[in-house]
Amino acid sequence: MKTINKLILIALTILTYSCEDIFEKNISNDTVQNLYPINNPIIESNVVSFRWNTLNGADKYRIQIYESNQILVLDSLTNKTSITLPLNTGNYIWRVRGENYAYESIYSFPSNFSIIIPNDLNNQQVILISPENNTFINFINVTLNWQALNNVTSYSLKLVNTATGQEIYSNTNLTNTSFTLDLLTLEDGNYEWRLKAKNTDTETKQYSARNFNIDRTVPNQPKNILPTDNSIQTAGSNTTYTWSIASDTGNVKSPISYIVEFAMDTDFNTILQTQNSSYTTLQQSFSAKGIYYWRVRAIDEAGNIGINSAVFKFTVN
Repeated sequence: MKTINKLILIALTILTYSCEDIFEKNISNDTVQNLYPINNPIIESNVVSFRWNTLNGADKYRIQIYESNQILVLDSLTNKTSITLPLNTGNYIWRVRGENYAYESIYSFPSNFSIIIPNDLNNQQVILISPENNTFINFINVTLNWQALNNVTSYSLKLVNTATGQEIYSNTNLTNTSFTLDLLTLEDGNYEWRLKAKNTDTETKQYSARNFNIDRTVPNQPKNILPTDNSIQTAGSNTTYTWSIASDTGNVKSPISYIVEFAMDTDFNTILQTQNSSYTTLQQSFSAKGIYYWRVRAIDEAGNIGINSAVFKFTVN
């Protein structure tokens, strides 16, 4: 009997920890080392490329940057051991730590550095604002936005179809920090927009670049599977609703999510509940007895909304 009790106690102890906790490496006493910038350098640029060593057991890294008066100006997570960030002229302190699902390492020893933004553009980069990198949209008149650089006379823009490598559009004399593409021939696909700055004497060495996806294909109509039409359910019990959908046929396949609606009339004039799901399944329960109806439609990340599925009826007893 005592042996059984011990086994039960051990099992309960194990269950108090998640699987991730059991298998994640404990990095609580480990430290990340700053590689650059260190030893208080003066950086003549509007961006800084931070680097640190790899920490065994860390899945990602949290970098924090403070102004010299200890005001936090940035707190960012990355799964890489380097990151390039824009900063204004000033004096800064930075540190980084490793993280995994269950543990966090000790922060690295803080390192000081200073930023001076020169008139020379050679070591600077244009900071792109929108659209976000790899975003999905369902229109072609895309507005591109970026931060202004000091001492710039103009910006050069290129738009490239990443599938073909073809340059779709170029403009070497933009003077504003925003530009709307108005290309009627722009098809669904993945595009990269590249931007660099110049003045009379210098220009940025490299193009800043981001991608966006144009997807104007509406998702297919889902088909309800379970519970079947005219099914009977028990009040208060969880029911799993499932449906299927045909594969997207567009050139760009935006991630799809689903909107599931429940009503007490077949025309859905009064919708009782609306649930979102990232999968083709959803669990739901109803405590009140009565006759209900459900349907589902797909929406993709570009904003295209599909047709509602057929309406299925169910009764809660």
